[in-house]
Amino acid sequence: MLGLLGDLRAESEELDALVASLDSEGWALATPSPGWSVAHQIAHLIWTDRAALLAVTDPEAFAEESEKALAAPDSFVDEGAAAGASLPPAELLARWRDGRVRLGNALRAAPPGARFPWYGPPMSAASLATARLMETWAHGQDVADALGVRREPTARLRHVAWIGVRARDYAYLVRRERPPAEPFRVELTGPGGELWTYGPEDAAQRVTGPVLDFCLLVTQRAHRADLAVRAEGADADHWLDIAQAFAGPAGAGRAPKEAR
Repeated sequence: MLGLLGDLRAESEELDALVASLDSEGWALATPSPGWSVAHQIAHLIWTDRAALLAVTDPEAFAEESEKALAAPDSFVDEGAAAGASLPPAELLARWRDGRVRLGNALRAAPPGARFPWYGPPMSAASLATARLMETWAHGQDVADALGVRREPTARLRHVAWIGVRARDYAYLVRRERPPAEPFRVELTGPGGELWTYGPEDAAQRVTGPVLDFCLLVTQRAHRADLAVRAEGADADHWLDIAQAFAGPAGAGRAPKEAR
């Protein structure tokens, strides 16, 4: 758990370094998420960090927030980001820094074996930290794209890949589809050439490719046509069309580059 929280802190600090020196024009830059500026991306992380903190420390208050989300599933994320993005950049940055420290402390103090409510299935402290790392990396990718920065992939992507694999069935259920009964084999090449594997070696349905491309796919930061992720089997092929590592409604994803 300490190693995971260290990775979450490192992921946050990498994104922090991208935005800390931006002027007001930089915070207002448009990102690939329609209608979202750099400020919206950081505001969303503040919003979700606060929700995670409530889930860990005050489940009743989190339940109230969750009811608001269920009442407006198609707008609550945008509304939360827009509210935060209206703040002065210095205040936005300070709130993000404070909130992620508070969340890290709460997760570190969580009782072993405890499970906490979330917008999808309940999560352990480790799963919740992994989800926060995944979102930080994904929204950090949007910021990097807006700034024209290429980030080097790190071993922290194993956390994003893990939650992407674990969320396979959720991607079907959120679209009111029945998940395949059999497990898939996923083989991903890590940043240093190492092989990360998930699922039984003899599975008929298989997914292979670079871990960076897989993470871009499951966070819906790139279209599969632009990525070197490959499927063997009809079920695995369909999964690559709908995969999502995040809770909430099915995402629209990104258009292929040639269609932009």
